[in-house]
Amino acid sequence: MTIRVLLADDQTLLRATFRLLLDSTDGIEVVGEASTGAEAVVRARADRADIVLMDIRMPDMDGIEATRRITADEALAGVKILVLTTFETDELVVAGLRAGASGFLGKGVDPQTLLQAIRTVAAGESLLSPAATTALIQRFLAQPQPGRGAPGPGLVELTARERELTALVGQGLSNDEIADQLFISTATAKTHINRAMTKTGARDRAQLVVFAYENGLVLPGGDQAS
Repeated sequence: MTIRVLLADDQTLLRATFRLLLDSTDGIEVVGEASTGAEAVVRARADRADIVLMDIRMPDMDGIEATRRITADEALAGVKILVLTTFETDELVVAGLRAGASGFLGKGVDPQTLLQAIRTVAAGESLLSPAATTALIQRFLAQPQPGRGAPGPGLVELTARERELTALVGQGLSNDEIADQLFISTATAKTHINRAMTKTGARDRAQLVVFAYENGLVLPGGDQAS
């Protein structure tokens, strides 16, 4: 199955470089380009891409807002956003995740890492290593925020087991690590996590990490709430 990619970046040369790389790779096809955030939203609807490589700093509408609009569109439920930017700050990573992005990479990434990132996100996984997840979430999502503490949508629907696994996802554990810790099979862990994602409205694992922290299932410091 070919992965369809939309390139959203205001730099023409960079888009051309990415297109050359992606179109020369088996199983990946560039189906469109956008030079502004607003155009990216329109092209995402028109080109039916699987993945949008989204820059953050673009004219007209930035990549964070474009990501938010794409992920909020039910007609684009299958579209995944992989953010690529030269502005690699933790605040922007968290903003991208909250907007619905599935992954985040610096533009200086090497070609093979970029290709693997596209395949990873297309497969429905988040592009967040456990170390990166822990560092980012602890520093920003774990900070006190106005209105925090009220149950978020989907929290009350989670079973005790689903809350437990969601908390472990929030700590950055893989399915295999969760299975080992809870003495269950990896398939069972995956089933519980998928159900939790459905109930919370999380598009992928990255969104479930955000949900776990924003709803107090994981405490500052990465500990699981009792």
